[in-house]
Amino acid sequence: MPANLPPQYFEAEKRYRAAKDADKKIEALQTMLAIMPRHKGTDKLHGELRRKIAKLSQEAERKYATARRAGFLIRKEGAGQVMLVGPANVGKSQLLAALTEASPEIAGYPFTTKTLVPGMMRFEDIQIQLVDTPPMGHRNVRTLLANPLRGADLIAIVVDLDTEPIGQVEATLQALAEASIEPGLDSAREADHESYQRRMLIIANKDDLPTSSSKRLRLNERYGTRFPVLSISAKQGKGLDELKTGIYRALDIIRVYTKAPGTKADLTEPVILERGSTVNDAAESIHKDFKNELKYAVIWGSGKYDGQNVSRTHVLQDRDIIEFHI
Repeated sequence: MPANLPPQYFEAEKRYRAAKDADKKIEALQTMLAIMPRHKGTDKLHGELRRKIAKLSQEAERKYATARRAGFLIRKEGAGQVMLVGPANVGKSQLLAALTEASPEIAGYPFTTKTLVPGMMRFEDIQIQLVDTPPMGHRNVRTLLANPLRGADLIAIVVDLDTEPIGQVEATLQALAEASIEPGLDSAREADHESYQRRMLIIANKDDLPTSSSKRLRLNERYGTRFPVLSISAKQGKGLDELKTGIYRALDIIRVYTKAPGTKADLTEPVILERGSTVNDAAESIHKDFKNELKYAVIWGSGKYDGQNVSRTHVLQDRDIIEFHI
């Protein structure tokens, strides 16, 4: 009996053959399984795909186990996860210590950081997770760092204004490219090119030095149209508040507060959503059944007036207060 596979199956199969890592291959195989019609003609193919998924899953688990043992597996926490990457001795560990309560080892020699070191940065009423990483030149680090970086919400490239920063950025972008990570957020391009698109920004450290201003200017001229470029001095504490705001904006998220009818809004635990999210998205983030039962919502903040009734498709803004009616 012929399989009669649809065109979408062969598109997924093409992605599977082009994929370079187990996660991408598994994702393509699962798509093939979901698309494939089930009848006697596809029983053999169905079993073959499931065996491939099982084998790849075992390979991926071995890699994750290695990463856990080496300290390269960090559970996401807070409103977003930001990976601090860059060459040796640019001040990533000092920056983490300045922005969080983490206590990474800080020294003037290279490769002080040998594993992932997380810390929580408070920004107004939320916490954002920062993760210090070993320098990109550390042995085996690119392999071990690949999955954590691919899963990050934001990659912050930290450079040192005491030396030539443009070369540091280029070396870091090259190392990321070797791990199939590139700047951007284009899911279609990610699927076609088997790369991982991630938001990025540049943090120029040691902006307290006499020669830093000219180097900062060159950095902005070269990359300012591609990335947010923020200059700081982790040692002196210069620009850290602006950096927190810049990181929040680069994550491209919003905070929404909820309230029950007849009560005050809960302003202590905001719902975190992607910028551009709607009332429907907010309801679904609370519970999928809640979304299905939603009739309308009342908004304080982004409506034409406070207490305005809005539909499911109303686009929310940062710090909106929303009251759901089901």
